[in-house]
Amino acid sequence: MEEELKEKLFNKKKVGWENLDTRRKEEIFNFCKDYMDFLNKAKTEREFVKEAKKIADLNGFKDLSEYDTLNAGDRVYFINRNKSMYLAIIGQEKMETGLHIIGSHVDSPRLDLKPNPLYEDDNMGYFKTHYYGGIKKYQWVTIPLAMYGVVILRDGSKVEINIGDEENDPVFCVTDLLPHLAAKQRQKTLEKGIEGEDLNLLIGSIPDEDQEKDKVKMNIVNLLNSKYNLVEEDFISAEIEIVPAGKAKNLGFDSSMILSYGHDDSFYPSK
Repeated sequence: MEEELKEKLFNKKKVGWENLDTRRKEEIFNFCKDYMDFLNKAKTEREFVKEAKKIADLNGFKDLSEYDTLNAGDRVYFINRNKSMYLAIIGQEKMETGLHIIGSHVDSPRLDLKPNPLYEDDNMGYFKTHYYGGIKKYQWVTIPLAMYGVVILRDGSKVEINIGDEENDPVFCVTDLLPHLAAKQRQKTLEKGIEGEDLNLLIGSIPDEDQEKDKVKMNIVNLLNSKYNLVEEDFISAEIEIVPAGKAKNLGFDSSMILSYGHDDSFYPSK
């Protein structure tokens, strides 16, 4: 009697997957492949806008600056400083009757370089950083990190930085204490175990043997200058972001979930 009553009165909860037919399940997996590829290419706001523009162009959207007047059905976009993007499909009715709006942020928690980040300590080269967004600091130590951003050089030209996600790229990391050296650290709370000021990026260790001081720093600056025509002063006009290196992956034996940096933050403008 009790089971019959439950059957009659209780909400019959069912996993959404169980309500899908085979065709719909295949569509979901195909969508996720494209979505994961997008996550791999769009780890920062600038990279997101770059990829979103490609998708918009393929789907008939045009830059707003190409229009003198707008008509119903026009698909337009406006890119703001290469870090945010507005897309619109012009409707039939006047704006006073209402709008359909979808809003999403495309930034994710990360580390940013400080304006004068480069220094040497104990024969190692580092970048000073400050964190952006609500990060759990202990999650950012000893993991491979990639570097994205732009630098405006002294002559006004722009250089793009993209290091850490290609197969043969080097990566970077924030160091942590070895377990047998961390007795005092373990006594701290989770929040205080890794402080914001400790999130400095390890970037090199080979010295320039021709120098008397700052040997590692000089070697790093020489490398940056030879590749990007960059000098230390140019960091003042740089916007460089540090994010986890690596690709989005399927999670679980059944590939039923996605594990990726930015997965909970990014809006995918699918076709």
